[in-house]
Amino acid sequence: MVTGKVYLVGAGPGDPELITVKGMRCLQEADVVLYDRLVNPELLKYAKKEAQLVYCGKLPNHHVMKQETINHLLVKYAKKGLQVCRLKGGDPFVFGRGGEEAEECVKNGVAFEIVPGITAGIAAAAYAGIPVTHRTLSKSFAFVTGHQAGNEEAEHQWAHLAHAVDTICVYMGVSHLPNIVKNLLDNGKSPQTLIALVHWGTLGEQRTVTGTLANIEQKVNEANIANPSMIVIGDVVKLHDKINWFEEEVLPHLPVMQG
Repeated sequence: MVTGKVYLVGAGPGDPELITVKGMRCLQEADVVLYDRLVNPELLKYAKKEAQLVYCGKLPNHHVMKQETINHLLVKYAKKGLQVCRLKGGDPFVFGRGGEEAEECVKNGVAFEIVPGITAGIAAAAYAGIPVTHRTLSKSFAFVTGHQAGNEEAEHQWAHLAHAVDTICVYMGVSHLPNIVKNLLDNGKSPQTLIALVHWGTLGEQRTVTGTLANIEQKVNEANIANPSMIVIGDVVKLHDKINWFEEEVLPHLPVMQG
């Protein structure tokens, strides 16, 4: 009996060259590729010509395919004896629901592997010249989902986050930025705390807006920054002006991705 297998693959933050060697091999060998909205379409060119490509994209408040359907398809294709590549932006275990998909495989007796990817919280910041850790500026960092902003049950976490770590990286938080700022200020963060938003990090459209908790909302509105963007909060943001290597040296020579 031919046995299928699911590979939960992190495609990286957007730049197609940032996928891992193992992730690329899984993509090239797959019979079926289920891919997300934030996966760079350039990567799909490396799939086999006969591979079935299934779009599982999700927009805020609009899911092309529900997670339960994705879980079902992973199991269905694998049980047909096919090699399945679940291609996810960033890392499958960092706000990628890869844990849920792995659980579904276990539940249904389907073999699987996890192929970690470079997550946007580190990569988008790095491409903006912002290290999430720095010997004198930041010895700790946290990854947070912006979707929890406005959720009364989760907001108590901000009281701990405001003082527990040096750098806070917020995913999917642009629409909740006012609430994020308010929670940090209400929990004792200085209005002069530095903050950056990196829009379309690692891609030709990348733009970075920096400011403080006191003025970032106005700056973001003026720059018309939307998702997908990473929010980085902490003293490390001051390094953006100093080591902004990508936007100053590389970006002017890159073509803009069409999509």
